Amino acid sequence: MGHREDLLEGAKKCLVDKGFVRTTARDIVKASGANLASIGYHYGSKDALLTEAFIALMQELGGFQEGVEGEGGSLERFRAVWEGFLARRDEAGPVWAASLEVALSRDRMPDLRAMLAASQAEGRRGLIAMLTGTPEEEITEREERTLGAFYQALLNGLMIQWLFDPKSAANAEEFTEGMRAAAAALARPEE
Repeated sequence: MGHREDLLEGAKKCLVDKGFVRTTARDIVKASGANLASIGYHYGSKDALLTEAFIALMQELGGFQEGVEGEGGSLERFRAVWEGFLARRDEAGPVWAASLEVALSRDRMPDLRAMLAASQAEGRRGLIAMLTGTPEEEITEREERTLGAFYQALLNGLMIQWLFDPKSAANAEEFTEGMRAAAAALARPEE
C-alpha cells in the first residue's frame, strides 16, 4: 500500500475510534504510519480525507441486502431488512455515531454535509429497493421523496435508539410489530 491508501485506512480507523470532531491530523498520521505533509499532498486537507474515509466506511457497511427473505413489501421482508441492519450494529455503530456528529455539526463541516445531503436520494432509493423489491431504476423521484424519506426516517430513528440505549431499543421483531400496528391503525376507516 502507498501513502494515499495508508492514510485512508488510518482515517477510517480514527473515525471508528474517535469520530470526526476529535480526530486530528496527527491521529491519522499515527494510525497510518504516513507523514503529516502527505495528507495535504494526497487529499488536500484532513477534512477531505475524513470525508473520503467516511464514504468508504459507508460503502463497506452496505451490501447485506442480498438474499433478504420475504416478498418485497411484506412484513417478512420488513423484518428481515431490520434484522440485517441490527445484526451489524456493533460494526456500524461508530459510523452511525459519525453520521450524527455531522448532522449535529451545523456549519462546521460544510463539505461533508453537502456530500451526505447529495447522497440522500441514492440512500432512499436503496432503502425502497431493499424493502419493496422494486429495482432502483424504476423508483420515481416522487417515491424517493415520499416512501424513501419515510424509510430513511425509520432507519435514522432506529439507529438513534440503538446509539442512545441499546437495552431499551426495539429489536427487529418489535419494530415490525410496531409497523404492522401503525399500518393497521392507518387502514381503519375514518368515523
